[in-house]
Amino acid sequence: MILTPNLVSLPPMIKNLESGWFTEIYRDGGSAFSLQIREKLHEEQSHYQHIEIYATTHFGNLMVIDGCYMLTSFDNFLYHEMMSHPALFTHPAPRRVVIIGGGDCGTLREVLKHPGVEHALQVDIDERVTRLSEQYFPELCESNHDPRAELHFGDGIQWMKDAPAGSVDLIIVDSTDPVGPAEGLFTEAFFRDCHRALGDDGVIVQQSESPLYHLDTIIRPMHKAMRDAGFSDSVTLPFPQPIYPSGWWSATVAGKIPVQAFRVADARNKTFQTRYYNADIHQGALAQPAFFGD
Repeated sequence: MILTPNLVSLPPMIKNLESGWFTEIYRDGGSAFSLQIREKLHEEQSHYQHIEIYATTHFGNLMVIDGCYMLTSFDNFLYHEMMSHPALFTHPAPRRVVIIGGGDCGTLREVLKHPGVEHALQVDIDERVTRLSEQYFPELCESNHDPRAELHFGDGIQWMKDAPAGSVDLIIVDSTDPVGPAEGLFTEAFFRDCHRALGDDGVIVQQSESPLYHLDTIIRPMHKAMRDAGFSDSVTLPFPQPIYPSGWWSATVAGKIPVQAFRVADARNKTFQTRYYNADIHQGALAQPAFFGD
């Protein structure tokens, strides 16, 4: 497929299913990523977004929301593990966890691998993402019926406004891109509500897009908003993510405590399986690329 110079005229994706390919175009970066498709499994318009599910030839099942790749069976572990374990091992003893977004339930599954977690609440606005994940990504939803898990379908921004002060140890903001329903999750006002809801050792982690494409537009403004909201420390952890624009993604952690150190011994001696995360990966992600300081 040849991309014309006039990228603005192109849609965010090109579905040429007759030839067997689905291409997501990221116009701002002048780049695109394609997956070979076997068949479409499902398509619907929920109250909030357009959801498609495809079977791919090499990446397992693919979820697409509003024309953008959300996750595949093949590589989602990179994202879900880095959105959960670094922050969990940064907090001294996380017991009460709230996940804002995360409707595919993969982050919830990772959180509940930690035996010290007593309650994990997932607040996602679109129940259909969860129900479709239960059907097409059942491996991500295997902890949905854990007695420590609670699923709530509603507005995460409002939930955080209403949360009692000091009632949460860790907040994970597992959101889509900062447009539409997720736009308000990237603001100082939201981070202030999170800061109030967190206990004295509270930690928050937010997906923060691509270090290559979004350093100035999302990552640096996020650090400022978190600091202005009252968090004393913050750090961005980059990690690979093949299906997202540039193939390189990040999670930004902020806390009422220092977040550039973590419980190394506990991470090394964790009692559960991971495919990407380990103590050395965590330590390596804390080493910031030189251009972060430019």
